Amino acid sequence: MTIKTFSLGGDLTIHRLGFGAMRLATGTFDGPPRAPETGLAVLRRAVELGVNHIDTAGFYGRGTVRANELIRTALTPYRDDLVIATKVGPLPGPNGVPSGQAAPGQLRSLVEADLRALGLDRLDLVYLRVGGMTGPGGESIAERFAVLAGLREEGLIRHLGVSNVDAAQFAEARAIAPVTAVQNQHTDGIGLLAECEEAGIAYVPYFPLGGGITPLDTERLGKVAARLGATAAQVRIAALMASSPAVLAIPGTGSLDHLEENLAANELVLSEEDLSGLRG
Repeated sequence: MTIKTFSLGGDLTIHRLGFGAMRLATGTFDGPPRAPETGLAVLRRAVELGVNHIDTAGFYGRGTVRANELIRTALTPYRDDLVIATKVGPLPGPNGVPSGQAAPGQLRSLVEADLRALGLDRLDLVYLRVGGMTGPGGESIAERFAVLAGLREEGLIRHLGVSNVDAAQFAEARAIAPVTAVQNQHTDGIGLLAECEEAGIAYVPYFPLGGGITPLDTERLGKVAARLGATAAQVRIAALMASSPAVLAIPGTGSLDHLEENLAANELVLSEEDLSGLRG
């Protein structure tokens, strides 16, 4: 059986199958806003079904519909065991799509904005999200991560993470302050996954279901799904969680039906034969 909880930073026990808030406000970064009532219902149902790890960001939103405000409205007063992770770094352009990166001097204001929007005095986990939609690497993150480390020392942040980083950037961050989680695209971080597992650091793949960007091997997933009477999405989530006890899955959706489907993957048990077939 898959180990279904993870000790984040050694002091926060979270369920390994969580919820990503990116699609609450809009289906895509440049798509129309969703009805806020739907997002509120999805969040409340997610927590009812046992989710206690929600991944969000201040730049998740479209127009006046913002993921952080939906989270605050739906879930306050927050349950004691609920862990909210957020990301800072990307800056939205004129069309609302993240297209720039915050300078070190801008990071405090982004963290403070997340605190206000979420209605919190301290953020459980803050990732420094590096770069745009391209792969990781190519720049130093030391100065920016040091700013977040200072905010952690002030008590505004409990734990720190990094997102969209390569091995050199990961090492830079770890030399400055403890890193509790890495959020990379799964295909970008096989080496980092092993390092995270050894160090007890969470590895959180973004776009776990492809996100419309990374194509999934639907043929292999479909064969396993047919045998188990499951969906390809459920098999994908279960396979990610089976890949390492350090992996946390955060599938996101703006649909109650898809939420129920995704979270049902928590009960799916894949055999070694299943996993071997998926690896090819």
